[in-house]
Amino acid sequence: MKVVYMGTPEFAVLPLERISGRFEVGYAVTSQDKPRNRGKKLQFTPVKEKAIELGIEVLQPDKIKGNTEFINTLREYDPDVIVVAAYGKLLPKEILELPRFGCINIHASLLPRHRGAAPIQNSILMGDEKTGVTIMRMAEGLDTGNMILKAETETANKTSGMLHDELSAIGSELVVEVLDAMERGETINEEVQDESLSCYAPMIFKKDGEIDFTLSAEEIERKTRAFDPWPGAYTYLGEEQFKIWEADVIGEETDAAPGTVLSSDASGIRIAAGKGIISARIIQVPGRKRTPVSEYIKGNSIAAGTVLGKEN
Repeated sequence: MKVVYMGTPEFAVLPLERISGRFEVGYAVTSQDKPRNRGKKLQFTPVKEKAIELGIEVLQPDKIKGNTEFINTLREYDPDVIVVAAYGKLLPKEILELPRFGCINIHASLLPRHRGAAPIQNSILMGDEKTGVTIMRMAEGLDTGNMILKAETETANKTSGMLHDELSAIGSELVVEVLDAMERGETINEEVQDESLSCYAPMIFKKDGEIDFTLSAEEIERKTRAFDPWPGAYTYLGEEQFKIWEADVIGEETDAAPGTVLSSDASGIRIAAGKGIISARIIQVPGRKRTPVSEYIKGNSIAAGTVLGKEN
C-alpha cells in the first residue's frame, strides 16, 4: 500500500508514525515553516520533524490548487491512498481523484457534528457529553464526505489538551484499521452525513479566550477547559491579564454584577457570572506559572467587590 500523508500540527504526528510502521509512505506533505518566538527563526511543523526522523521525504507547497509541479509529483508516485489529518487546506478535485482508493481524513469529532478547524475546542464549549474521531472519505466540501469509521470518548472534565492527545491516539488506530481493510480488498462501508445534524467549528483566535462574565458559570467553566492549553481563558485584574485555568461551578445565585469578586480564600476566587458563580482554583498572572489560588493568596489579595474585566 503506497501512501501520501498530509498533515501539519501535533495531532497529525502519531497517525503518521503508526502508518509509516505498516505501509510505504512516499511523501509527507505539510504546511510551510513559519517564524516562531522573538527570534523569528523558522520552525518546522511537527509533521515535518517526525517525517525527517522517519526518513520520509517532505513536500511543503505554498499552495496546492493549480500547483502543476506538486500534483505531477504525486501523480508520478501513484499513491494508492492519500491520508489527511489537520493539513490546513482543502484538497481540489484533481487530488481527491488521484489515488486508487481516494483520500481519507482523520477528523477529531463525531461527524457531522463540528465540521471545521477547531472541533475539539468546540465540543467542550458546546457542552457535548461525547466526542470522538471520524475517518471519512474526502469530498470537495468542508468535512462533508461519507463517514467510514468512528470511535467515541467522554468529554467530561477533560481539557482540549487532554482530548487532543486521546483523539490523536484513537485516530491512529482507526486509520490503520481502514487502510488494512483497503489493502485486503474488503468492502468499505460508508455512511452519508445527515446535513441536518451538522454544525461548524470555527478556528480559534487568541481574542476568543477573553471571558465574558455575563455567560453562565457552566459556560465559563467549559471555556477554561476548551482553551487549555491555548489561548487560555483570561480576564483582567486592573491592567494585568489574569488567566483562569481550572474552575468549579457553584450552584448558588447572586445579585452581584457579572465579573464581581465575591470572596477569595484557599479554596478559590468566587466570581459572579451571568447565572451562578464560578470559583477559580488555578490561575496565572503575567511572568508567573500556573498557580493554585491557595498559593497565590499568600502574597496577594483580591478584595471582595473587585470587578474583573478590561476597562473600556
